[in-house]
Amino acid sequence: DAKATPLLHLQRLAPTEREQTLRDFLGGFDFRGARLDEPVLNFSGGEKARLALALIAWEKPNLLLLDEPTNHLDLEMRLALTMALQEFGGAVLVVSHDRHLLKSTTDDFLLVADGRVQEFDGDLDDYTRWLADYRLRNAPVSNTPVNADKTDKKAQRQQAAALRQQLAPHKREADKLERDLGLVNEKLAKVEEALADSTNYEAANKDKLRDLLAEQAKLKVRESELEDAWMQALELLESMQAELEALS
Repeated sequence: DAKATPLLHLQRLAPTEREQTLRDFLGGFDFRGARLDEPVLNFSGGEKARLALALIAWEKPNLLLLDEPTNHLDLEMRLALTMALQEFGGAVLVVSHDRHLLKSTTDDFLLVADGRVQEFDGDLDDYTRWLADYRLRNAPVSNTPVNADKTDKKAQRQQAAALRQQLAPHKREADKLERDLGLVNEKLAKVEEALADSTNYEAANKDKLRDLLAEQAKLKVRESELEDAWMQALELLESMQAELEALS
């Protein structure tokens, strides 16, 4: 009901509860003052998402199951959802590719791989490294035939030397991508630390908040690009190293 107010929505769920109790509860989700009595129709997408979670939280479920909850949400709605989940008192099981959401709202990670689910010992940066290593270990080995009867040892040594020369710049590129990714991760962590500061959500800081959100979005895109490029570089290195070993 878009014409109903946040307070009315909650009163429908709890018709016998004291109004002040309901107002206090909604205040915990940043619905205060006149905003409590305004129709939801006038709310932003982020406020609607936050209200929806508040209504769920009122019913005190023990567990929330969320599957890619930030898909198709704009930055404001993503931020509102993150803040609401931080206030939620129950357990949350979330499947998401949103690194900011995961970093901000989760305590533990589960790893799904090779047909098994197990607890992952580490954070998202550790997972990035694990994934790169996993892809390396499972990369297809080059099936270039090496026929010792047809290729003499000298030719093999020359081929191996040429391959080592090709390998060196690719390794430098992979190392550079890893360093660049680390720098972007550091910058993103600082931006997200600033976004965790509640003072940045005050009306006087709306321009600063907008700039922080824009910077966060830009860094997340760059982070994703670098991760993909780094993993591709590692896969190429593994393939070349396997070919080099076959020549040894």
